Amino acid sequence: MPKLKTRRSAAKRFRATGSGKIRRRKAFKNHLLEHKGSERTRRLSALTLVNERDDENVRLMLPYL
Repeated sequence: MPKLKTRRSAAKRFRATGSGKIRRRKAFKNHLLEHKGSERTRRLSALTLVNERDDENVRLMLPYL
């Protein structure tokens, strides 16, 4: 059976934890940050887990994760 290709865009956005869950960055912290409060930007800096409904799609894009 041939090797599966990884979606490179997904490989740059997601990584696995030690227990096998998938982590992602939060949205809304790229630009237009002047009017956002420091507490909000700090909260957006933290990594979070991929939602369980999206988990299967992400795993299909990353076959060797």
